Amino acid sequence: MNVIPEALRSGSPLAEHYLRYDEAIHHLYEYDFRDAGSYAARAEWLDRTEDTRVDRQDIVRFLRSYNRRLNSHPAVMESIERLAQPNALVISGGQQSGLFTGSLLVIYKAATIIKAAREAEIKLNRPVVPVFWIAGEDHDWDEVDHTYMMTADLNITKVRMPGRYDGRASVSEVSVDRGNWLEAIHKLEELLPDTEFKPGLISDIKAAVQDDNLSLSDVFAKMMGQLFGSYGLVLLDSADPELRALEVPIFERMIEDNDALERCYHESAGHVVTSGFGMQAEITADCANIFYIHEGSRLLLHKENGKFIDRRGYVSFTKTELIDILKQHPERFSNNVLTRPLMQDSLFPVLSTVLGHAEIAYWALTKEAFHRFGLRMPILQPRMSFTILDQHIQKLMDKYDLSFHDIQYAFNDKKDTWLSTLDEFNMNEQFELLKTSFHKLYAPVLEQLNQIEPGLGRLGVTNSSKIEEQISYMQLRTKQAIAQRHDASVKQWDTIDLTLFPMKRPQERVYNVYGYLNRYGTRWLTDLMNIPADLSGHHHILYL
Repeated sequence: MNVIPEALRSGSPLAEHYLRYDEAIHHLYEYDFRDAGSYAARAEWLDRTEDTRVDRQDIVRFLRSYNRRLNSHPAVMESIERLAQPNALVISGGQQSGLFTGSLLVIYKAATIIKAAREAEIKLNRPVVPVFWIAGEDHDWDEVDHTYMMTADLNITKVRMPGRYDGRASVSEVSVDRGNWLEAIHKLEELLPDTEFKPGLISDIKAAVQDDNLSLSDVFAKMMGQLFGSYGLVLLDSADPELRALEVPIFERMIEDNDALERCYHESAGHVVTSGFGMQAEITADCANIFYIHEGSRLLLHKENGKFIDRRGYVSFTKTELIDILKQHPERFSNNVLTRPLMQDSLFPVLSTVLGHAEIAYWALTKEAFHRFGLRMPILQPRMSFTILDQHIQKLMDKYDLSFHDIQYAFNDKKDTWLSTLDEFNMNEQFELLKTSFHKLYAPVLEQLNQIEPGLGRLGVTNSSKIEEQISYMQLRTKQAIAQRHDASVKQWDTIDLTLFPMKRPQERVYNVYGYLNRYGTRWLTDLMNIPADLSGHHHILYL
């Protein structure tokens, strides 16, 4: 496996500035992730503020309980015991639970957490434990109930969990019938080509769904444990009721100081905008940035006339009432994207947190809230980003003289140029000349028709448009016929595009890891974990 840096377009100018950590964004963040001194400074601050977080031993007890159930590899249990040491720190990161782990970026984020923990432990000469948050409290079922595979006939196929859930409960609260799990596994098995690795992979996946009525988050945890347990990756589900009980004092502070926290988010948003960047996440006036679980629905709370309400009118509480319910039923409370960072750092001694570009951008909205909470924003570590490129695709790229940059930015133009070389009669040029000549010949006719009768002139314009449409149609059909004569080569172009940028998106955001594990075996993941850590946040090509 060779690893070569290669630029990948980013949808976030703010994150791009962060990777360079230039002057435009210094004031929006706390630490320069590229500076070794940031890690020592952060560690020293965490040591001084140990008593401001939830008791370390309480967190350790919760992690033991959760991981014994779903992620019980001895290396994981050893990581948890290391976290019990008073000088141990955490590298964190997380993602929504997805079907069969979701897209490749989840794998790369977990790998980054593990590698960043290794690097930090060497730098600081003290225990640093990798912790992966499963964002099970999120309630958008449609975002997590599917994954994508590329079939042998070059179709991108969505593998979806059978059945439909239309409620607003947290994903971790939705029990999935084992029959539905087996049906989804059967679909995956049908799509995966037969290889020497396939039986073992399918067996492992089935082992993760042996129990009845497991949630998507439970199975996600088991599968992540199968892949990363041997590396000591500790897992937790943010929706776990046992964890919620530990979070009561933090939620209480969020409720008591809610108005001030809201002002902090607006203040940070102002800093972002005046620095020349767009709004990175929606900040609604009078939003409490806390969810309340009511009769199975996750409702975002707002403030109105001194009360905490939801927009649908289901619940209404005074501050005192809300805190009383919190103490009796902590499982009814949940964070949103702006309060989750505060919760994480109130629970763990977070040295750095691993984030994608979009996450880095919206975390800029939290700096003032961290300070209000008596915290400091942790070091933000960009996750590793890869595109897998095997020898077959590389040979096709060489055949058509295509670079990764070409495929990313100019694929259609390059393909059209190549197709034009197949047009031995210059048909496209002839059609363009025909359209120009027709327009030139018809223009004076239209002018005379208008002089005869305005209605006749309008009819002439319509007639002209229809004729031009027909010429364009013939031009397109001719182009398609030429392409069909070279169908095998056209399919090669399509293979390149669908492999590297499926659905016009980066590969890591679409395809599932099991397609690659099925082709290359678990050795592929071992090799990924063994390559030297490049924590610069820049994209790389994995040449296989």
